[in-house]
Amino acid sequence: MALHPVIEQVTARIAVRSERTRADYSQRMRAAATERPARAGMACSNLAHGFAACAGEDRLAVRGLTKPGVAIISSYNDLLSAHQPLHEYPDWLKASVREAGGVAQFAGGVPAMCDGITQGQPGMELSLFSREVIAMATGIALSHEMFDAALLLGVCDKIVPGLLIGALAFGHLPSILVPAGPMSSGLANKEKARIRQLYAEGRATREELLEAESASYHGPGTCTFYGTANSNQMVVEVMGLHLPGASFVPPNTPLRRALTEEAGRRVVGLARSVSLAEIVDVKAVVNGVVALLATGGSTNLTLHLPAIAAAAGIELTWDDFADLSAVVPLMARVYPNGSADINHFQAAGGVPFLVGQLLDAGLLHPDVNTVAGPGLDRYRQEPFLDDGELGWRDGPTESLDLAVLRPAADPFSVDGGLRMLSGNLGRAVMKVSAVAPEHRVVQAPARVFTTQEAFSMAFKAGELDRDVVVVVRNQGPQANGMPELHKLTAPLGVLMDRGHRVALVTDGRMSGASGKIPAAIQLTPEAATGGPLARVRDGDVIRLDANRGSIEVFVDVAELLGRRLVDGPPHEPTGAGRELFGALRRAVGPADEGASVFGSALTPEKFAVPVTAWK
Repeated sequence: MALHPVIEQVTARIAVRSERTRADYSQRMRAAATERPARAGMACSNLAHGFAACAGEDRLAVRGLTKPGVAIISSYNDLLSAHQPLHEYPDWLKASVREAGGVAQFAGGVPAMCDGITQGQPGMELSLFSREVIAMATGIALSHEMFDAALLLGVCDKIVPGLLIGALAFGHLPSILVPAGPMSSGLANKEKARIRQLYAEGRATREELLEAESASYHGPGTCTFYGTANSNQMVVEVMGLHLPGASFVPPNTPLRRALTEEAGRRVVGLARSVSLAEIVDVKAVVNGVVALLATGGSTNLTLHLPAIAAAAGIELTWDDFADLSAVVPLMARVYPNGSADINHFQAAGGVPFLVGQLLDAGLLHPDVNTVAGPGLDRYRQEPFLDDGELGWRDGPTESLDLAVLRPAADPFSVDGGLRMLSGNLGRAVMKVSAVAPEHRVVQAPARVFTTQEAFSMAFKAGELDRDVVVVVRNQGPQANGMPELHKLTAPLGVLMDRGHRVALVTDGRMSGASGKIPAAIQLTPEAATGGPLARVRDGDVIRLDANRGSIEVFVDVAELLGRRLVDGPPHEPTGAGRELFGALRRAVGPADEGASVFGSALTPEKFAVPVTAWK
C-alpha cells in the first residue's frame, strides 16, 4: 500500500529541517569508518593493553588483527528485576561471537536505576539525567576504539535511550540492542490500582499495599505494565534495532537465550557493512514515533526520541508527534491504557501483528535498514525454536485477542492518543489514550504546589475535595532534574472517582504510568526559568482542552507577566547524590528538545534566567 500522505509529509519536513545536521553527522561517521579491524591501526603498546587480560583463542584473535572485535556494554545489576537476567549474557555472547568468527570483550558497564524504587524519593531527581550519564559511559567504553561492532544490553527507562545516544556517537559501528524480556504476569492491574487508591484514602493498610505491590512486581524481567521500559522495547524493535520479535520474549527461557546468542552471531555479520548510523535515519525515527502512538506508549518517549534523533543529526519536534498522532490509530490497550499487560499483548499477536498492520495501512516506512537485513517486512515474523534451532515464521495476521490488540482498520481510536497542548502557559504533552472523552476538557480553579509532599498534605487535609486543576511547578529539568510524579496518580484518581473535575498541570513528568488523569505534563518553558507557570496563583482559572490542543490560564497577559515570582528560584538540591548533578541542571535544554545536555542548540543565552525576574 502507498505510504500515508501525512507520514510522507512529516518525514520530508524532518529531512529538510535536519539537512545540515544530518549531513554533518553522516560525514563524521564516514570519516570514522575503517576497512580493517579498528585496532589494526594501533601502536603496539596500545594494542598490548587491549589483550593483556585475554587468554587462549580470544587473545590470539585480538592480537591477530584479522577478526572483528565486538564490544559488550551492559546495564546489568541484580537490584533491578529487568536487568538481573543480563548476568549470563556476556558469556553467551562471547561464545556466539567466537562461533561467528569474531571476538567479544566486555567493554564497560553503565548505571541503571529503577524509577519504581526511587518514585517519590529524592533519588528520582537523578533519573532523567542518568540517561546522559549512561550515554557518556557508553562513549567511554567505545572510546578505546578496539571494536568493529557493539552489543548493547539494557531494557528500562533511561537505559535504552542512553545506550543509543552513546552508541550513535560511534555510529560508524553496527550495533544491536539486546533485551531481557518481561516478567511473568502477576496481580491484575485493575486490582493493583484499586488497592493503591484505597491506601491513598486511608482505607487499606501498608501491609495490604505492600502485598499487592509485591504480587505485581514479583520476579526477574521487566515490569509488565506498558510504561517507558516496554515502550522502549516496542520503539527500538520497530526502528530495526532488535532482532525481529525479540522484545517481549520472557527471560530464563530457551527462546530468550537463543535470541541473545543470535544477536552475537548477527552483529559479526554486520561488521563493516550496515552501521548504526545507516539504520537510525529519518525514516526509522518516524517509524519509532508511529509505533509509540499506535500502542499508547509512554510520554517519556517524547523526551527520549528527540534526544536520540538529535544524536543522529535529526531534529524531531513535538509538532511532528502531534501531526503523526492525528493519523495513527490506537491499536493496543495495555495498562495503564487498559487492563491487560504486555504478556497479553504478546499473546494477542505482539509486534509482528502490529508491524504488519501498520505496513499494510501505509503508516510505516518499509524501505529501511535493520539489524536483520533490509526492509521492515522482516519484522512481520516471529521467532520460534524447532528442535532447539532458532528460526522465524510469519506472525499472526489476525489479532488473537481483540480486547488487547486490534487491526489498523478497526482500532480502539482513530488517532494515537497523544496531544500537544499550547497556550499562554507554554507547551505541554497530554496522553489521552487512557482518559475518558468526558474528562478531556477540564476548567477549574488552580491550586499551586512546589513539592509533591505539599500536595499530599493538602489532599489528606481534604483541601482538594472539589473541582481543581492541581499545579505542581519547579519540577522541570533545570529546577530538580524533572522527576516523575507518579505518586500523584492515586490521590488524583480518588478525587475523580468522587465526581470532581480534576486535572494536573506540571513542568515535571508523569512517565509511562500516565493513566486516567488528564495531565498536561513536561510544560515548557519551565517555572524555574521564569516561564508563565511560575506566575500562576491559587484560584486562577485554568482550562485544559485536549480536543482543541490548548492550555490557558484566564488571567490578562499583562497582569500575568507583571506578577512577582513569589516562589523564588528553586534551592540547589542536596542529598541522595543530587549535589553531583548541579552542572547538568544548569546545562540542560528544554523539554521539547529532549531535556538533554547534548546538542549544538544549547546555549547559555537561550536558557539563562534574567536575575531581575526573581525580584
